[in-house]
Amino acid sequence: MKNNNPLSPHIQIYNWHVSSLVSISHRISGVINYLFFIFLCIWISFVFLFGQHYNLFADFFNSIFGKFFVISIIWSFSFQILSEIRHLFWDLGYGFDLKISNITGLCVIFGSFISTVLIYFIGRGII
Repeated sequence: MKNNNPLSPHIQIYNWHVSSLVSISHRISGVINYLFFIFLCIWISFVFLFGQHYNLFADFFNSIFGKFFVISIIWSFSFQILSEIRHLFWDLGYGFDLKISNITGLCVIFGSFISTVLIYFIGRGII
């Protein structure tokens, strides 16, 4: 039997918008932040219970993978915070115009990268 129902837009013909990208990234960064808090609680528990093995964690954070992990978490938190500020203004009734929504979405994306670099350099003592 032939199906003549229209198909939903496929990913190859769907045009991505800034708002959809920020929305999906906001949800993903929220899950990442939640999992990081679980990891942080486990890490603090291990340091508290088994303090003599603290050097294993220090070695991890000094490795390339550890530095990538830290930078990724910093980006995730800064993106989540800026996106939540955007949502706060939406809750107040501002920024629903398409142009303003695109501008604030781009501000969230670029602002998260800029704040990640600043926070990392401040944390490393470079700035």
